Amino acid sequence: MDFSRTPSDQNSVSASGKAAVPSLEINASRQFTPWLLEQNLSLAFTTYQAGKLFFIGLQPSGKLSVFERTFERCMGLYAQDGSLYMSSLYQLWRFENTLQPGQIHNNYDAVYLPQVSYVTGDLDIHDIALSSSPTNNDALNLIFVNTLFSCLARVSQTHSFIPFWQPPFISKLAAEDRCHLNGLALRDGQPRYVTAVSQSDVAEGWRDRRGDGGCVIDIESNEILITGLSMPHSPRWYRDKLWLLNSGTGDFGYLDLKQGSFEPVAFCPGYMRGCAFHGDFAVVGISQPRHNKTFSGLPLDEKLQQKNAEPRCGLLVIDLRSGDIVHSLRMEGAVLELYDVVALAGVRRPMAIGFKSDEIRRMVTMG
Repeated sequence: MDFSRTPSDQNSVSASGKAAVPSLEINASRQFTPWLLEQNLSLAFTTYQAGKLFFIGLQPSGKLSVFERTFERCMGLYAQDGSLYMSSLYQLWRFENTLQPGQIHNNYDAVYLPQVSYVTGDLDIHDIALSSSPTNNDALNLIFVNTLFSCLARVSQTHSFIPFWQPPFISKLAAEDRCHLNGLALRDGQPRYVTAVSQSDVAEGWRDRRGDGGCVIDIESNEILITGLSMPHSPRWYRDKLWLLNSGTGDFGYLDLKQGSFEPVAFCPGYMRGCAFHGDFAVVGISQPRHNKTFSGLPLDEKLQQKNAEPRCGLLVIDLRSGDIVHSLRMEGAVLELYDVVALAGVRRPMAIGFKSDEIRRMVTMG
């Protein structure tokens, strides 16, 4: 279903399925669509809660375009040179944009076609990334956070995964989600920093350390760069800084590597996951926290109360120069939680081919 075909106005899109399915409403702030146009940019994001991969762009009229495809428990995203990588319940996918620059298909200037799937089993894969290597081989370069086994891993032609790094405090690779390893940042094209919710070494031990057990690890030196974070996610190296989301407190900021301190830049009214950069801006995903033991009782709850605010779901655009939230996209109804977001530079209106219709049968390309 392409929600972009039924917009009521430039900044609001509403869609409903069958009677039993909650409706989805997407509202953009007044200057969100002009910002996309000015930046020559579109966005993609995942929601594992609703099992959807969304693409946000602009219609030829300038109105918001929202396109979605269904993938069970889709989470990690990574975009590079016309390729889009995504993790789902038991697979890692590679999509390729089948259009050449200047080509248009049904008013879309990018059509992402699923080309390769690696079957990994249910590893609770979080962040994914493609390291730079002269081999140009996905099996060697595609790296993911294997949260279930508390390690970083590569895809394999013959196995579910190939582990290549684990935190120094993890004594055994076991399907126990010991520390909730979740975030991965590349630096100079190589995996360099990870986030974990705790340093626990027992099955699901991280659940007892959600409030202040979070850490960032330099995987090159095995040094723990900072502790005391609350549910950290989405580390990203950008403009010589290590940015991350201190999700349990609602703070977007960066790690001062010399001081070993986290420097907040902006407070975001929701549980943060997913961070992408473009120019002077960061795009951060926020979710409505679930009312269960994983998300309740975090410092974020108290901060929202102090600010007389309710948690939201959507995307926030943060100006890195001022720390101000300058644009937003808000989702209400069927989608309550997001996981990852990527910026698609130079793409005006993207879409993807899915498996629910026979469209994939007719999409044939020749190299």
